Amino acid sequence: MQLDFKPRLLPLKPEKDLRTLVENRSVYTMQHCELNVFETHKQSENVKLVFNDMVLTTMLRGKKIMHLFGSEQFDYLPGESVIVPDHEEMVIDFPEADLRNPTQCIALAMEADLLQDTLHLLNENYPKVEKEDNWKIDLSCFHLHNTAEIAAAIDRIINISTENIAAKDVIVDFTLKELLIRLMQTQARQLILDGYHKHINNHRFAFATEFIRAHISEEITIDQLSNLCCMSRPSFFRYFKREFGISPFDFIIRERIKAAKKMLKDENATISQACYAVGINNLSYFFKLFKRVEGITPNEFRKGLN
Repeated sequence: MQLDFKPRLLPLKPEKDLRTLVENRSVYTMQHCELNVFETHKQSENVKLVFNDMVLTTMLRGKKIMHLFGSEQFDYLPGESVIVPDHEEMVIDFPEADLRNPTQCIALAMEADLLQDTLHLLNENYPKVEKEDNWKIDLSCFHLHNTAEIAAAIDRIINISTENIAAKDVIVDFTLKELLIRLMQTQARQLILDGYHKHINNHRFAFATEFIRAHISEEITIDQLSNLCCMSRPSFFRYFKREFGISPFDFIIRERIKAAKKMLKDENATISQACYAVGINNLSYFFKLFKRVEGITPNEFRKGLN
């Protein structure tokens, strides 16, 4: 189960106010970005959409089938976001949309200068741990599950854009920069931590990830990990959290819960066995951590498998 964090739902337009039942569009324009809210109330296919700037799209309700980069095709669901470069054509199908089950999506177009200013700020003042590695939006990782932080930043941008707020342009610029940082941190986790074996020889955090997963049933300390990475404990902690948006402690917890979920899919394994097998020696603490990471208890997780 992937826990998806969804930005708040926007009110749907009354049918009498819809200009079209397919991709009805509302636009909120600010100095360096444009928020587009799309609603679709009718099944349709091959709807084409292009933006002049890089755009972050986020699903709020319903289902789309997205066609991107000529051949990429995937289901697009609430709790997910897609990064689309400037002038890239999206081709969209709406297999389930109707008046009772509309599709709603936002598209946040951001000027290139805002992105470049953010990248320059980070690369100059908050460099990554590997000298040859720079902050960037990586389009090889364009389809993301929202984190709580991404969903919260999107919520704030929606609030700022759709309400009468003083100094709107300044406030939204700060929030956009936060959103971009959260997106890049999430991409880094997905690219480095989830595909660590590809980077084991050129990224020290990939090496730390391999160690964590190989010793998931044991006690793992920050001193062990920092020594493996040839870094001081404070530097390891600071760079890890900077690049991936979570602390090493939180990452270890997530890895333990991920391993426990894999065990719980085996109906012959008990919850207690899963708890102790991933290095957690207190069952009530295991329940607490599982609920914190997944949003549900181990029992509820198991029920959802049926």
